[in-house]
Amino acid sequence: MSQPLLEIRDLTKIYGGGLFASKSVTVALQNFNMTIEERPATITTIAGESGSGKTTLANLVLGFITPTSGQILYKGVDITQMNAQQRIAYRREVQAVFQDPYAVYNPFYRVKHIFDLAIKNFKLARNKQEARDLIEEALNVVGLRGEEVLEKYPHQLSGGQRQRMMVARAYLLKPRLIVADEPVSMVDASLRAMILDIMLRLRDEHNISFLYITHDLSTAYQIGDRIYLLYQGTIAERGDTVEVIENPKHPYVQLLIDSIPVPDPKVRWGSETVISLDDEQMRGEVTTGCRFYPRCPQRMDRCLTEQPPLYSVNGERHEAACFLYEES
Repeated sequence: MSQPLLEIRDLTKIYGGGLFASKSVTVALQNFNMTIEERPATITTIAGESGSGKTTLANLVLGFITPTSGQILYKGVDITQMNAQQRIAYRREVQAVFQDPYAVYNPFYRVKHIFDLAIKNFKLARNKQEARDLIEEALNVVGLRGEEVLEKYPHQLSGGQRQRMMVARAYLLKPRLIVADEPVSMVDASLRAMILDIMLRLRDEHNISFLYITHDLSTAYQIGDRIYLLYQGTIAERGDTVEVIENPKHPYVQLLIDSIPVPDPKVRWGSETVISLDDEQMRGEVTTGCRFYPRCPQRMDRCLTEQPPLYSVNGERHEAACFLYEES
């Protein structure tokens, strides 16, 4: 059996505590496990509401923050234990596309600067012509041409162009994995469809896997192969995307999907829907029970003291962290 491209084992990130015992503690991510195989390339979706731990996971995988405990293995090597050469290779093969296409550019440089830096830092080309050919190839993948965009400043491009430029810069390095953190949340519907299509083509034609971070279940349904639904830093449910969204098992995921408005003008959304604010009281301890307990319509006494493990439902690839499925 081939070695996984990315393997995450019992990953936990806790903020606060430390030397000051009175300082409040927030468990941003707890005992997270995930495996992304090297082939075939896949789009793995991490979904959940704001504050569920999605971006914390992305930052951990990208190496921006260090885990409190657990491991992130890339091709079998712990990313916190990599030597200098391995770290450079990791930086090249694991790229990021962020949410805000406005904040990632330096307004004082023309946009070609982001490509020039990548080529220089990773020594991708031997001369200017070879560098220009690489840039042009990357731009063509996302439907842009160098003569139209490279000499412009960031403010002269639309949000959609800026976001596609970031995808092109990531592709320039021929990565194995792209961490895409809400890449379509700040562009309009037509550009959203275009960027999602680019992600699918990169997966199918270039064997590039994606870790797709989103709160939008509709786009996850469109392009995701596997989905992980997070609630307050823990996995509520995971499995094949279509199966999980069409047949949710965890009470939180059921409520989340039921809250999506029905595209029917005769159905008045919100008339019978009760929206409650997120309850953070269960998030201050690692040893707490099910974090969804305060809001769960099917809660049991044991849910308050025990963290439910992932139980298999509807086959081995579909799992839900709920005691309702213990016997199954």
